[in-house]
Amino acid sequence: MKRMILAVLALTLSLTACTSKDELKKLLKENPDIMTDAIKANPSKFIDALNEAVKIAQQDEGKKREEGEKKALEESFNNPVQADLNGYTFRGPADAQLTLVEYSDFECPFCSRGFNTVMELMNKYKGKIRFAYKHLPLSFHPQAMPAAQYYEAIRLQSPEKAWEFHDRIYKDQRKLQNGESFLKSLAKELKVDMNKLATDVKSPAVQSRIDADMAEAAKYGFQGTPGFLLNGVPVKGAYPTSHFDGIIEELKKRGKVTL
Repeated sequence: MKRMILAVLALTLSLTACTSKDELKKLLKENPDIMTDAIKANPSKFIDALNEAVKIAQQDEGKKREEGEKKALEESFNNPVQADLNGYTFRGPADAQLTLVEYSDFECPFCSRGFNTVMELMNKYKGKIRFAYKHLPLSFHPQAMPAAQYYEAIRLQSPEKAWEFHDRIYKDQRKLQNGESFLKSLAKELKVDMNKLATDVKSPAVQSRIDADMAEAAKYGFQGTPGFLLNGVPVKGAYPTSHFDGIIEELKKRGKVTL
């Protein structure tokens, strides 16, 4: 916006034959309509100048954003974020050098992409990576919280069945539109104890686990889903596998992992 204003001022300066910005400011103060008159008299020049200012401003913002992202990434390599993983169930070996943590929403379509990326990473780095799933159900996804509650309630009975529940939802996410009836039918297919499930799904223990995940996500700046931590390096969004490959290569270069 500042550059746009400067472009207009520059254009007006050339049109009014002023020799300095101070003279221009004085002229505009004394004759506030002069800019409007100048634009009306030279609309094409004004539009060209404005478009050029917008282009420059966008380029500058892009550079600033890129520099900010690089700085943040460098900081995260030097000071990785530590997620609380006490009591969490992992996919992959517990002593794997790579730890991938996801903050996710079962109803989010971007999280479905994230699921595919996670599966690709688990296959590509098999035996070298472990994965933990955390919850960040967004308020505008009405089935996200119930799905998270069912996942945690099932996990109390069987971590393996909880992972199967997790996979089945992301592979057929549209069925979540059927609400709790879909969640119940899926739980029955997994042969969980439905009486225990009915008690656990609304229990304080289940809800406190989800609330803790959400609080941790907020603490580390995750507002949307999916969000990831790869060995403490934040990834905000449904990035492709290649993005995570790049982080892993950088970790290797820095001697933080030896794969």
